Amino acid sequence: MKIFVLGDSFCPASALRLAFEKLDGHSISYADVVDEPTWQPISASESQISEYLGSPAQVIAALGVNDGCGHDVLVIQGAPVTDAVIAAASKLKLICVARGGPVNVDVEAATERGIPVVTTPGKNATAVAELTIAMLVMLARRLPEAERYVNEGGEVYVDNYEGANWFGHNLAGHMLGLVGFGHVGSRVTNRALAFEMRVLVYDPFVPASEIREAGAEPADLSRLLREADYVSLHARATSENCAMIGASQFDLMKPGVCFVNTARDSLVDEEALHSALRSGHVAGAALDIASPSQAGSRHRLLELSNVLMLPHIGGATFDTLVNGGHVAVAEIQRFASGRPLANVVNPSVLSGTRE
Repeated sequence: MKIFVLGDSFCPASALRLAFEKLDGHSISYADVVDEPTWQPISASESQISEYLGSPAQVIAALGVNDGCGHDVLVIQGAPVTDAVIAAASKLKLICVARGGPVNVDVEAATERGIPVVTTPGKNATAVAELTIAMLVMLARRLPEAERYVNEGGEVYVDNYEGANWFGHNLAGHMLGLVGFGHVGSRVTNRALAFEMRVLVYDPFVPASEIREAGAEPADLSRLLREADYVSLHARATSENCAMIGASQFDLMKPGVCFVNTARDSLVDEEALHSALRSGHVAGAALDIASPSQAGSRHRLLELSNVLMLPHIGGATFDTLVNGGHVAVAEIQRFASGRPLANVVNPSVLSGTRE
């Protein structure tokens, strides 16, 4: 098969190449789209996609389909794939998206043309799980407050008892409540257990037996919020769980609880979080995602000394990019050999897609 690997500014083709160079028996080409911030969606298909890098015109030009190159497989991370791209790539048989969700692909257009779209779920799970543990340690030991104290001119060392001003907690022996037990939540569990934490899990979509087998205890959301010393969100955002953690949920939490969100900002009512942090009911929050602040203004949560906020870097490791390539290669190998695909988002097209 002819495979085209199209990278972007976040995930360059050179990173994916580390995985694809081990794929034998196929013709593989590589290129990158460049950021095109001035491009705006116009058509209905273009309006359906999000979180893209580059433009459809770049993808069509890079593929060279107008010159009759005729690739069978297109591998992307952030490049936009619209109905125009799919229509131009008349020989395309598989679209592989090296990310968890194909938000930058018009899946409906692909389905109409009988093209399977596969993703690479869990490619960043280890990276996000490790960052979650780092955030838990930082909150437990009050590192955001201590670092801010030093940066604002506080004494680095006074005497042997300076630590009395910064008492925190161990993770060991404390209860961690995880909302979500997918690729990330399950990995957070095994790492938290290594820190000798106890783990409660709320996930109505995962069998209780699977949670118990991982060494955690299943619980409903109310119990988890009441008993956990640390609450960490790992649920996929949907229209049904928007603001699932709001004022009433924060009120249920223990006084002095620490809160972590490495999932999506839509899961949290940030006004309610701000109030809970300001009152001290929530001792600290570590956020890898937050709602966008207005241009030129500081995010309101950063007014508080007990908040650690990062620019959504949970999955931003080189290992994540390469891992996405490995998952994509495995899917392509399945497709080429006629085996069932593991991560297809439009399974209705699977019959009759191979020639």
